[in-house]
Amino acid sequence: MDVTVRAPLAVLPTPLVPAPRLAEALGLAGPLLVKRDDLTGFAVAGNKARQLELLLAEADGQHADVLVTGGTIGSNFVQAAAAAAAYAGLDCVLVLSGPPVPRTAHPNLAAATAWGAQVRWTGSTDRTMVDALLPQVGAELAAQGARPYVVPRGGANATGAEGYRLAVDEVLGQLDGQAPVVVVAAGAGGTLAGLVAGVVACGRPLRVVGVSVSRPADEVAGRVLDLARQVAARRGEPMPEACDVQVVDARGPGHGLASAAGNAAADLALRTAGLVLDPVYTAKALAALPSIVTGRPALFWHTGGLLDAVAGLMGDLS
Repeated sequence: MDVTVRAPLAVLPTPLVPAPRLAEALGLAGPLLVKRDDLTGFAVAGNKARQLELLLAEADGQHADVLVTGGTIGSNFVQAAAAAAAYAGLDCVLVLSGPPVPRTAHPNLAAATAWGAQVRWTGSTDRTMVDALLPQVGAELAAQGARPYVVPRGGANATGAEGYRLAVDEVLGQLDGQAPVVVVAAGAGGTLAGLVAGVVACGRPLRVVGVSVSRPADEVAGRVLDLARQVAARRGEPMPEACDVQVVDARGPGHGLASAAGNAAADLALRTAGLVLDPVYTAKALAALPSIVTGRPALFWHTGGLLDAVAGLMGDLS
């Protein structure tokens, strides 16, 4: 029996549903299932709700009073973290890349500030500047008497990734012996790392493939393997190997930029399955799915990104 401490954010289990018309539209030879983690039920957080359940519980255990994290203005994690902090009664400080922009520049930024988050700007579009400033902001807040809990971009640490280690137990129960190829978008790598750790812990019943939308595939694979091993170590479970981490590159024009293939896949998903995909994460992952599964049954893990999808639609209308 798992006794992992979690804050009660997500409505679990999320549905696992067939998508026969979408499978046909994508030209798949086998059946397609969709794991609806866009429906985790907390503040349009999508997959981030699973990660934040463990992160909030850890923050509470450390008696933190302010959550510090960061990313870009379009980050799904920053708005979800801001909502989770508000839910838990914590202050929230976000370190965002780039110069200051109006809160209306992106729905995720608007949502994060609506949840009450304070924003610090790096002044540089280099996203690694966020990584450098997060501990500095945490130290500054601590010097002022606060008790900060600092979370890396995307919630991609062992604590956050463990949320997806637990999700493997959930989905295996739903699959009831089926063994589709699992395809999931990979940005910071926390979701994929948790899935890899869980699959290895359960005896490798599934093949999981990450679709990189942010970094070169080999860089993502290294980050994911390290995180998956950290998750396994903290739980005392079997250690993932390099061969357990499979990543394909679907960045297209680059991080945060839509691709033609992703846009086409998103249109098919909306029209055949009622699935709303965001243009820079889930759409690119779905576009890559047919070449990954090659005739085998498939499971597309829908990680959410609704507000980013709204931003994409508004861009089309402008």
